[in-house]
Amino acid sequence: MKLYWAPHTRSLRALWVLEEAGLPYDREFVDLSAGVQGTPAFLKINPMGKVPALTDGAATVAESGAICAYVADTVPQANLAPPIGDPARGRYLQWLFFAVGNIEAAYMQKFTGFSVSTQSAGFGSFDRVIDVLEAAVDKGPWLLGDRFSAADVMVGSDLYFGLQRFKIVPSRAPLEAYVDRCLARPAMERAMAIDAAGA
Repeated sequence: MKLYWAPHTRSLRALWVLEEAGLPYDREFVDLSAGVQGTPAFLKINPMGKVPALTDGAATVAESGAICAYVADTVPQANLAPPIGDPARGRYLQWLFFAVGNIEAAYMQKFTGFSVSTQSAGFGSFDRVIDVLEAAVDKGPWLLGDRFSAADVMVGSDLYFGLQRFKIVPSRAPLEAYVDRCLARPAMERAMAIDAAGA
């Protein structure tokens, strides 16, 4: 597997899930400041011109959520996803998609100040998203109870950014404790070290 990445982006999720999977992988730094993401060579990998992107033999996967799902399903021995047929699979998929469909939409509304009625907003409201997350992680230690999964990579990275980097998520004990558990995972520590070191 080869990860096309850049620091301080959603690439952190891909780094984290790959480190959790425990398989060797290559990294190719995409210099965003030099515009590498807009070159014809990179646009063949991801026509959107964004990182992260992953290649695995003939397979190419873009979008951080898709990369997390792909790695989790490709490396079943890492136990990052309940297998098809497992009753926990539904909840796993719910949280995997909640990150990109609800959390990130709520963050963007908070950042931009753009107002949409709760009835019209597909994600509900920022406060509702945070309340739902708090209730989910308070049951812990992970979104699937005792079972860590790629859904925790997605939601955990979003909450890390929201609480500690962007500081837009209100500090609540269950959310802080969940992020602390995520940050304490050796794979996340390695991913953050790679991200901090940059190219």
